[in-house]
Amino acid sequence: MLKAYRYRIYPNKEQEEFFAKTFGACRFVWNKMLEGKLNALNNKEKLPKITPAKYKKQYQFLREVDSLALANVQLNQEKAFRDYFKNKKHFGLPKFKKKKDKQSYTTNNQGNTIRIDFEKQLLYLPKVKTGIKIKLHRIFEGKIKSATITKTKSGNYYVSILVETDKVQNKIKQPKSKICGIDLGLKDFAIITNDNGSCKIENPKYLVRAEKRLKRLQRQLSRKQKGSNNYKKTREKIAKLHEYISNARNDFLHKTSKAIIDENQVIVVEGLSVKALQQSMLSKLVSDVSWGTFLRYLEYKANWYGRELIIVDRFYPSSKTCSVCGYINTQLRLSNRYWECPECNTFHDRDINASKNLYKVGLSRVGTTRTQACGECSDGGTMIYHRSTSQHSMKQEATTSVSGSSSLSSL
Repeated sequence: MLKAYRYRIYPNKEQEEFFAKTFGACRFVWNKMLEGKLNALNNKEKLPKITPAKYKKQYQFLREVDSLALANVQLNQEKAFRDYFKNKKHFGLPKFKKKKDKQSYTTNNQGNTIRIDFEKQLLYLPKVKTGIKIKLHRIFEGKIKSATITKTKSGNYYVSILVETDKVQNKIKQPKSKICGIDLGLKDFAIITNDNGSCKIENPKYLVRAEKRLKRLQRQLSRKQKGSNNYKKTREKIAKLHEYISNARNDFLHKTSKAIIDENQVIVVEGLSVKALQQSMLSKLVSDVSWGTFLRYLEYKANWYGRELIIVDRFYPSSKTCSVCGYINTQLRLSNRYWECPECNTFHDRDINASKNLYKVGLSRVGTTRTQACGECSDGGTMIYHRSTSQHSMKQEATTSVSGSSSLSSL
């Protein structure tokens, strides 16, 4: 199995110059190849198969960089066109690359050309004469397949090492709960119900919290003369702030998904149409909470650690269904955060109620395929499961979270 490890690297001036040449050469080849293919597409001709070797005679600077990096540019562009022709609604036409965007290139390990010295903390790459300083915060075992060098807009360098290994997971923990139901939200990031009770994980809102500082820097940038040193410095500050927000969000999503995977054997979560939600009035909040990324992290970690992930159809009325008696409140609106069941008079917090209904789905689905999509509930009623539940604490749960004995409540 393949697993990627990302590290921060600290190249010297000579190495930075080589990276800049390689970034530029890859960008140049991409744009040249794309220009030829778009012209053929506009003329309704068959797309030509262009290789980087075509340009090496005319542009000698292409010989100074890693040839495998240029070959990967060709492969990536061919894949981009295949995806476009396969599904034009989902994939757009490949675009021209700009120098001001994030720069990267990928090289392959042929003949042990990519090596890491864990003792001296050095990375060796093709065409780079000396070792590159690397911060190895963790080690790995396996065969290195490729390496991707990236320079972010803030000026930091990273390397992503793709490794073929049999040990993709860390230490596997014994789950404390057999099943958990997860309801995702904006006010609270996740509402979780498992064998130990219910708990709410607060939404950190990294973008919203940094918005005031971000607006101030953007106002400063608008007053600078474009191309000046002060303009570049302010732009770099904005890039660093955006990078911090992204890194903090990813750190939170990784830790939260890992804690859920460690503590539960079966995870039930409701499927969401994130793309449609990003086009609504809540687009900024939806983008900041990153539900799609969180679900993707849950999915691959469930595969790694032998857990079961059940994705319930998004039309399943988890919030509208009473978790006690199964009554469906069709009049419930998004603005109604609490409601009382007319059948059994149970007072519900809609989010906790939704997570309990998803928990019940897991109770009836134990023993299914490890990762699957459950689409048999689109009629709104076939996935309702009745189970006798104590009602004396329901009113208390509507105002305060009931925390189980798990580390999730501390996130």
